[in-house]
Amino acid sequence: MRLFFFFFLLLTGCDANNDGTDGAINRQSIDSTQIIRLSDSEAAGLDPQSVSDLSSLRVAMDQFEGLVRFDAYGKPIAGLAQTWNVSDDGLIWRFQLQKGLIFSDNVPIVASHFTRGFARLQDPKTASPHLALFDIIETIEHEGDDHVIVTLKSPFPQLLELLAHPAMAALPLHIINDDWTIMRPLVTSGPYRLSEWQLGNQMMLEVNTNWHGKHGKVKTIIWKPMNNSLTGMRTFLSGAADTTSDVPVNRIESLRISDPESLHIGDYLGTYYYAFNTRKAPFDDVRVRHALNMVIDREWIADDLMKSGNDPAYGLLPKALAGGKQYQPPWAKWSKEKRQEKARKLLYEAGYDEDNPLRFDIRFNSSNEHRRVSVVMANMWRDIGVEAALLNSEASLHFASLRRSDFALARSGWIADIAAPENFLAVHSKGAGASNYSGFDDPRYEALLRDATKESDPKMRQEKMRKAEEYLMEQAPIVPLYHYVSRALVSPHLSGWRDNISNIHPSITLIEEAQ
Repeated sequence: MRLFFFFFLLLTGCDANNDGTDGAINRQSIDSTQIIRLSDSEAAGLDPQSVSDLSSLRVAMDQFEGLVRFDAYGKPIAGLAQTWNVSDDGLIWRFQLQKGLIFSDNVPIVASHFTRGFARLQDPKTASPHLALFDIIETIEHEGDDHVIVTLKSPFPQLLELLAHPAMAALPLHIINDDWTIMRPLVTSGPYRLSEWQLGNQMMLEVNTNWHGKHGKVKTIIWKPMNNSLTGMRTFLSGAADTTSDVPVNRIESLRISDPESLHIGDYLGTYYYAFNTRKAPFDDVRVRHALNMVIDREWIADDLMKSGNDPAYGLLPKALAGGKQYQPPWAKWSKEKRQEKARKLLYEAGYDEDNPLRFDIRFNSSNEHRRVSVVMANMWRDIGVEAALLNSEASLHFASLRRSDFALARSGWIADIAAPENFLAVHSKGAGASNYSGFDDPRYEALLRDATKESDPKMRQEKMRKAEEYLMEQAPIVPLYHYVSRALVSPHLSGWRDNISNIHPSITLIEEAQ
């Protein structure tokens, strides 16, 4: 009974300080010149070409702008470029810059910044985690100071979304060196610039008065790290924040009653999974990876544990990108008993049994949600004789461990940079570098993905992407569990917030000005 009670506490995320007053809203008076936003972790850095975590990229989007930028709906619109055109074969895109563009330190922004910026992205010294994302681009060249020419290896309809990524923004190359990001205020090309960073507390962004657009009333953006969604919710309800990056799953129903105007839940281009370290035993053996994959009850996790409308995931691609054919292995329809029997057989073939049980740690970053999922998986695996222990750490240490390959099985996931299948699939290729946490390295997969990205016919391209995903899942370097939904609390006075499938909400768009 004591063990069951402990398990129940972990699943429900009980908090000793929970007094049942989560829904009591006590908002402070609204300062319309300042927006306080909660991120799900401390930003890992400020160089948009070197960071890949969402917290860093959201801050980068506030500070750096490219040829195009995202609007409130997560769609690309004109940024530093005012017009563009595309060649008939879809391979050459020509952009014309706006007139009089300057960085926040008054240095002109010219077309060569994009040529040199792309070269920096590709430089091994930069060690950019985004190389695979931008592999579709053959060259970026410039004509004079106001024209940028982007040449593609093959047609890519989502190029504008790709160019709105902060890694392709105009960067202050005239000051970039090993410590350029310590400058305060930071030199930027976008609407805001970092004026203060108190580690563990907040990042304060002030208006970049040299930006070409209009700031309206908002003069300050404050980003605060909040890796505990329950604490984040309470911070929001107290009136000390304007947006959260997440909502505790077990508080959604009460929030639907107490604060429906602030609660936002929507479809999202993302997949939640755990990554095997395929570089070493025990997970260099595909039989072991298959055994653990097939005994997990994804429907129960998605429906009963998450309770947020998540779709269970057997593959990597969300339905919006899967072309109506989401991956599902043959064993997905088997009974629980049949899946367990097959899993035990695979483990036995790999050398594991009652006398030599499979043992490993499940590493996850601190979060009630991640803990609950890890506990559930450990219990499901216990039924086939597997002993999995929990190992948690705060986010920066967790992902540092993943980049160092210091794990056996680790919580991960992917939120799409752009709405394209290859954006999910390329992460698991050799070219993804440190972002390929599992270390999956398979020539056949590389060939399938390469063939898919070269395909210009939309229907054939989709089919080839599906085949690449199918092969990836057959090799099982990850344990997909469910597809994300976006969850956030947003102050009603932020009238510019628009729910969108990419869950992109640039700070500059959050307050609509009265006409």
